[in-house]
Amino acid sequence: MSASILAGLTLLVIGESHMTLANYLREPLHASLLAKGAQVYSVGACGASPARWLKPTPIDCGARQAGKEKPVIQGREARTTPIAELIAKDKPDAVVIIIGDTMGSYDKPAFPKTWAWQEITALTRAVAATHTPCVWVGPAWGTEGGKYGKNHPRTQLLSGFLASNVAPCSYIDSLKFSQPGQWATIDGQHFTQAGYAAWSQAIVSALEHDPTIKAIKKP
Repeated sequence: MSASILAGLTLLVIGESHMTLANYLREPLHASLLAKGAQVYSVGACGASPARWLKPTPIDCGARQAGKEKPVIQGREARTTPIAELIAKDKPDAVVIIIGDTMGSYDKPAFPKTWAWQEITALTRAVAATHTPCVWVGPAWGTEGGKYGKNHPRTQLLSGFLASNVAPCSYIDSLKFSQPGQWATIDGQHFTQAGYAAWSQAIVSALEHDPTIKAIKKP
């Protein structure tokens, strides 16, 4: 079997609550990327919209996992670490950003486009300033309702907005990985372990075909 294009790469993966708690996305994704031969640093920050990665900001919970080390999970004492600081420390070949639901405003009548654009560009500019390639992974379908009010039309709108605004990062559209409501959730937004396993596999496969990753690996 030929080696994965991810083999030998150092990846910094940051995200919201999906990348934080036990039995969420962080566990299968981190393990799968390691299995492909990548060095992986995963950092999760519950409820952190993109701009909260620019300066230390209190969050409800956080997680950090480096390589094969055990993850460190924090509660309300957690704070975000600025993306420039993370990049300087971990020296990744690419940053993988898995942020979407924190901007969805699913329970609001209108999607806050101006605010979302400001949030997205603040983070992409901070990453670009370090001359580090980046890949942005958009939100997956959830199930209608739940305490966050997630719904399919807003999820689709959000994904399209991200796709149009995350440059210079490339974009991975998670909506292509399943049908609306196909992956069961525990609250409309966060998936069961089976859903997270499926999402993880799909992300890894997409990264292996991503133009940004391919460009890094060119001889």
